[in-house]
Amino acid sequence: MSSSAKGKLNSPAGEQKHEQEVRILIILSALMSFASISVDMYLPALPSLVTELHADPARIQLTISSFLIGFSLGQLFWGPISDVYGRRLPIAVGLVLFMLGSAGCALSESASQMLAWRVVQALGACAGPVLARAMVRDLYARERSAHMLSILILMMAVAPLAGPLLGGQILHFWSWRVIFWVLAAVGGLTLLALRLLPETLPPARRSKGSVRAALHSYMQLAMSPKLLVYAISGGFYYGGCYAFIAGTPFAYVDYYQLSPRYYGLIFGANIIGLMGVNFFNTRLLRSFSANQIFKFGTWIAAASGIVLAVNAWFGWGRIAGLAIPIFFFMSVSGLIVANSVASALAAFPEQAGAASSLVGAMHYGSGVFSAAMLGWFADGTPWTMGWIVAAAGIACLLVALLQDRSRTAVALPDKV
Repeated sequence: MSSSAKGKLNSPAGEQKHEQEVRILIILSALMSFASISVDMYLPALPSLVTELHADPARIQLTISSFLIGFSLGQLFWGPISDVYGRRLPIAVGLVLFMLGSAGCALSESASQMLAWRVVQALGACAGPVLARAMVRDLYARERSAHMLSILILMMAVAPLAGPLLGGQILHFWSWRVIFWVLAAVGGLTLLALRLLPETLPPARRSKGSVRAALHSYMQLAMSPKLLVYAISGGFYYGGCYAFIAGTPFAYVDYYQLSPRYYGLIFGANIIGLMGVNFFNTRLLRSFSANQIFKFGTWIAAASGIVLAVNAWFGWGRIAGLAIPIFFFMSVSGLIVANSVASALAAFPEQAGAASSLVGAMHYGSGVFSAAMLGWFADGTPWTMGWIVAAAGIACLLVALLQDRSRTAVALPDKV
């Protein structure tokens, strides 16, 4: 770095800009964590919900599916709304909905009430991640936005690590209802912090049409190869991730009789790997394009998925034979997710909200489908999880390779 550049960075204006960027990153990482905390924090309380709500365990499990369905579909509305009215107002409305849904869950007296309030909670929670991604696109072009998204994912990875631990401690001292009151409080604190977040989409850059017209823009986006290649490929990868999340409790704890205590440690190792690779991605982006790194990640996902399926079929390595390839599959999220999202949004600076919504809906929607497939094809062994993750990884790679054939790569200059 030249002395003049260092002088600008160390100047009062440079320090103020750096502080503002750090503040924005912290708030955006909190917004992107709402999916993780909404699911992971209450997982230890599922048996308590079965007992206190007098419900069948399968019905209580639907509280996870209902949240993911609401989370994926809700994103389709927040993006176009934010393209018309800006980012901060929809985020604020979403946080209020999240608080309302969390309070409703805490006060629920039946499984039906819980299912309904989980949908409300999800509709509010999804505003945070989808608009956080759009705000990053508002501020930065593709390579720089991929770098910033990696930092955000690195920061938000604390949520799935801390969520189950915090939920378990709350459950030990209080009850499952307190978990949802804590979630409502987190929503309130984030709403207060929103005052420190600047509006990233000024009126001059907002969509001039109505929200209905903005919703119609989904048809154009859905027909764009520049977006679909990244969205579909990332969607297949997410499908493999949710097959892992839904399948490993059975594979590790039930099939191989692993203690739940050690299951948490193995699960946490995957998150640490994800954090490490995200940090590595921020360094790779200095020498390679987001598109190149994304495709490299899809090769690793496909290879690790195949190894997982083979080990699951033959029983090779027992738990280690599952945990090691899963570790690699989950860790390359740091190469696939940030770079695919940044590349998908790069071609649509004027529709970043709608594009982010469509990408997010496809990602989380694929997770709902892959988790359901585990139940449909369950055979009592880890093989079902293995072949679903392998199929997802291979499909992720094949769709990414279609980009070269159709020449749909987007090459936009970086923007500081």
